[in-house]
Amino acid sequence: MNRPRKIPQRMCVGCREMRNKRELIRIVRTPQETVEMDTTGKKAGRGAYICPNTVCFSEAIKGKRLQKALNKEIPDDVLERIKMQIDDMMQH
Repeated sequence: MNRPRKIPQRMCVGCREMRNKRELIRIVRTPQETVEMDTTGKKAGRGAYICPNTVCFSEAIKGKRLQKALNKEIPDDVLERIKMQIDDMMQH
């Protein structure tokens, strides 16, 4: 008898709610020390998950939770680029 596969859960660093991994956006600190949005969920590096909305993103930044999760200070221009990518995703 096939058991249903367990759906991986991750916590949003913004609202701190557990959600299905596929519903969240992964932000990754790559081995080259860059911070970027990982649309595939397969990039190498340390990842943090966030809900696909700017409210959670703002909370994660305000509380420095994204920076803590990635163990890296994130430049403002990088944060702005990720925020714009999330905005674009919300439009579609």
